[in-house]
Amino acid sequence: MSLVPGHTVQAQLQWRYATKKFDPSRKISESDWQVLEQSLVLSPSSFGLQPWKFFIVTNPEVKAQLPAMSWRQNQPHDCSHMVVFAIRDKMGAEHIDRFVARTAEVHGVPPESLAGFRKMMVGSLLKETFPINEWATRQVYIALGQFMACAAMMGIDTCPMEGIDCAKYDDILGISAQGFATSVACAAGYRAADDKYAVLPKVRFLTEDVVQEI
Repeated sequence: MSLVPGHTVQAQLQWRYATKKFDPSRKISESDWQVLEQSLVLSPSSFGLQPWKFFIVTNPEVKAQLPAMSWRQNQPHDCSHMVVFAIRDKMGAEHIDRFVARTAEVHGVPPESLAGFRKMMVGSLLKETFPINEWATRQVYIALGQFMACAAMMGIDTCPMEGIDCAKYDDILGISAQGFATSVACAAGYRAADDKYAVLPKVRFLTEDVVQEI
């Protein structure tokens, strides 16, 4: 297995920033996008349940409608791929059963052998008092972080966006009709040459202020 050197990882994380201005003429290649798409598919989640769906917007006519519901930010229009991270709204037992069936298929075991695993997930997540959508939202942010880090390793720019009207995104993209709800979005593409924020030094607290060994 070929490993990415540590200094390369650090350099690319220093290089990345929340891109404010994308170059609309530059598009992510199909081969590069397939890698980024798999970074979403391979994202970790609690229990491995993947309580999400990722909606990828590349249609120019649809993208042109998104700035109006994104606080007039132009990234959704100018980027190459707009990724909308949506949770499975009020996830229920049917999704757990689907996951158990998929696990049995991949591992080559009978679904009945996973009965204890299923019971544990149902008992943990489907209690009336458990905030299932809040839990799912936390999971989707794990996928967002992995997507951005992988993009940075590939020299692809991103901008995570919470400044969006999630309900309007759900409506225009047909997300709620499929049983999902938008949590956050991320524009991906390539920075414009005149984006002034690209050259600003990254502001972070000192390592000793945010990292403590115990």
